[in-house]
Order: sequence, then C-alpha cells, then structure tokens
Amino acid sequence: MRVTPFNRRAVLVTVSAVLALGVGAGSAVALPRQERVPGAGGGAVSRVAEHPRAEALRAALVGLPDGEATSAVVRAGGRDGRWEGSAGVREMGSQDPAVADGRFRAGSVTKVVTAALVLRLAADGKVNLDRPVQSYLPGLLTPEFKPVSVRQLLNHTSGIQPGDGFGDSWEEQYAHRFDTLNPEDVVAAGVAKGPEFCPGTRQHYLNVNYTILAMLVEKVTGRTYEEGAARYVLGPAGMRRTSFPGTDPRLHGPHNRGYQLVDGKLVDVTEWNVSDRWAAGDMISTVDDLERLMTSLFRGRIVPRPQLEEMFTVPAGVAGATKSAGLERFEIDGVEVWGKTGARPGYNTAIVATRDLSRTVVYSVTGTDAHAQGLRIGQRFGFPAFLQD
Repeated sequence: MRVTPFNRRAVLVTVSAVLALGVGAGSAVALPRQERVPGAGGGAVSRVAEHPRAEALRAALVGLPDGEATSAVVRAGGRDGRWEGSAGVREMGSQDPAVADGRFRAGSVTKVVTAALVLRLAADGKVNLDRPVQSYLPGLLTPEFKPVSVRQLLNHTSGIQPGDGFGDSWEEQYAHRFDTLNPEDVVAAGVAKGPEFCPGTRQHYLNVNYTILAMLVEKVTGRTYEEGAARYVLGPAGMRRTSFPGTDPRLHGPHNRGYQLVDGKLVDVTEWNVSDRWAAGDMISTVDDLERLMTSLFRGRIVPRPQLEEMFTVPAGVAGATKSAGLERFEIDGVEVWGKTGARPGYNTAIVATRDLSRTVVYSVTGTDAHAQGLRIGQRFGFPAFLQD
C-alpha cells in the first residue's frame, strides 16, 4: 500500500464557509434552559424537562471514569421530554469535568452524511441509484465485477472487498497513526482482490462502499466531497461545528481526550490521522450538530421524502440484512429504531431514533476499547432511552 501526503483534502471544510455563501442553515434544534445538578466521577449531569427514562440514563453515567469509558455525553429527546447528561473527566489525571459541548470523532456516523448527500443528488437528477458505478467511474472496477449499482454501494451489497490498511493488530495501527493512506489506493487494493459475492445477493458492511460513493460525488459534481457535504447536508441541518479534518490528526477546540486500554494502561489516542476513512468515517462533530442532523434528516428537510425512503429500507431478499442507505435498523425492547454508530480509537458515537422521532438519543463516549466495546457502549448509554416502562 502506497503512503502518500494526500494534501488535497488536508484543509478543514466546515459549514461556516458554506453559510457565508448564503446557503440557509435550515431549522436548528432549539434547546430549553438547562438545570445543572451534581454528577459522578468528577463530571456533571444536566437535566432538561424530565425524560421518562431519566433515571436509567442517569444511572449509566454513575462512576465515570471507569474501565469502559473515561467520559460520556448523552442526550435523549422525543415527544415525552428531554434529558442530557455528561460525566467523567476531560483528561485523565486531571479533575476537569468532561466537556459537554466538545468536538469528537464521529466515526462511521459520517456515512449518514454521505448517504444523505448521494440521495440529495439523486433527487436533483444528478445520480441514478440504479445506474452501475462502472458508468460513473469507468475503469475503477475490473471486468471480473458484474454491474454494481449506486444503491448497492449505499446498502453494502456491492460485493467489493475491503482494501488493505496499516495492519490488523493494535500495535501496527498505533505505530502508523500519523501516516496517510490515500483512500483511492485503499479502493484499488480492495478491487484487486476481485468480487466477494455477486452484487445484491449478500450484505457486507464495509467502508470501501462509501469511499467509492465519495469518488462518484466528486465526479458528477466537479467539486470535492467535503464541499458537497457542506452545501447539501451540513448547511441545511445547521451543523456549524462539524468538519472533515483531512490529514490533520488533531481535534481543534474544546474536546475530551480519547484513550485505548492496552495491557492495563490507558494510552492517549486523541491525535490520529483518519484520512483513509474519508467519507466513511473521518468526520468531526458535536452532540448538538449530530442531533440537528438526525432531526432534520428524519423530518425530510435534507433529503426529499421519495429518496428518504432509501434510508428506511433494507435490501429485500438478502438474508440477515439490517443496513439501509446510511442507517441501520435495530430493535430495542420491541421498539423499532433507526440510527448509526461510529467508532474510532478513543471515541464511540451514535445517533438513534424511532422513525417518528418520538424517542431519540445521541451520545459521545470516550470508550477505552472503542471498536471491541461498541455494542456494550450502546447498551449502556443508548438503549435506556428506548426501554419500555
């Protein structure tokens, strides 16, 4: 795998630049005044218009930092009330409470933005979801591949295999945390392996699908993926503090530091070059902005209703399929919910809601083993918002 400078996307792209051009911010989420109450583990918990699951949500934060996480910021909402809380510490070894409005790595929640962008372009007639990606990006796939539609990239039924990274072990990945992998090279490595299965017959969740979608966006718009995301998604949602860092490994502005538990010791992994994840997972955001994304999207303010159905439709006839265009279908205590989780070293993130937004949750957790503990983090900090009384 070739390591390249990849400076083309090293400049931060934020919604502020787009709003300066006159693109409207849409409807922002209006937050009621917060009441601050004592918290646990050196942090603080805030409460807003008691949510029916407030006690369970509050209990999840007790004791932070602990073996699973050093900090957590959770916001639950819906028609029956709101609750938000934060606990833990901003940095291990200090007594500074966790930053409730800080920036963090959103990981694969980036895919929600990418899917929304592609669907918006489809609504505008610039992308045909049934058209093969080979016709948009000739030469990208080898002749071994049967036609792969844009829709199959969106719902992970393309059959394209993952590219190679810096190794599978923690030690290898950590050693290369400041190095750069060109996303196009990652795609080429996956394509070189040949198809994993016939398109549309299985579902295999992979970043490579969304990297190709970003390449397609740039081809049909003549602009960078980041510009398209800002103009068509971040701007309409009012996501003013969301950005794409490119090769910059730092988190700028207030943030909680992330850690990985290695041999019983916490290793600081806050600085990390995630440019190889690009449109599949390199976004930096805030709880406020992700809540705006979720509510604006589900209400049809970003993607028109006909195309929005793609985000709530899993591929038919594919055994075990749970993923749609950018989202995933879950069932929690008998309640069907839709959302997306994300994990990068040191950071777990999720946006989850019922389709009618009667129950919602957004969280940012600095998990001590973000990838391995993803499900456990969700069960602890997200699931309580949807449990039945």
